[in-house]
Amino acid sequence: MSPSDNASSLPRDEVFEVLSNARRRCALQYLKQQDDRRVELRELVDHVTAWENDTTTAEIDSAERKRVYTALRQNHLPKLDDAGIIEYEHMRGEVELTEDAREVQMYLEFVPHNDIPWSEYYLGLSAVGAALVAAVWVGVYPFGELSGLGLSVILVALFAVSAAVHTYDAARNRIGSEKYEVCDE
Repeated sequence: MSPSDNASSLPRDEVFEVLSNARRRCALQYLKQQDDRRVELRELVDHVTAWENDTTTAEIDSAERKRVYTALRQNHLPKLDDAGIIEYEHMRGEVELTEDAREVQMYLEFVPHNDIPWSEYYLGLSAVGAALVAAVWVGVYPFGELSGLGLSVILVALFAVSAAVHTYDAARNRIGSEKYEVCDE
């Protein structure tokens, strides 16, 4: 099965299962940051190990590295390869993202437990905007003093700021974001 036949047709549950492991997500994160170049397994292992242990690649010890190496080589990379998300050449020890890795991106954008979904936020923002328009129309003080232009500026500013925050939040949760920074110190 070729990668291009596979990932885009992966059932949603299988995508969630493949991405359910933090180590696999870290591996994808690092590969995404490499701008479509092939990465040696050792390099990938070093960075995933450093991220997991909150240290630099220069400070990881051999036991930590071996534990991550074994898990990636025997379990996680073959699973991602079977799903068509990466190309893993175990004989050469090389890993590369496939074009289909973008297909799973949307599944990694999540709503943290202490946040509301953006769709609900925009619905609420629209309700606030409608209430503001009604207050201006009815003449409720101090909103009744607003001109049409003033009201328009306030509404556009509310949605522009919200869209900017939404864009920033989505970028932060995307594969290849700075959540896992490459650190070789």
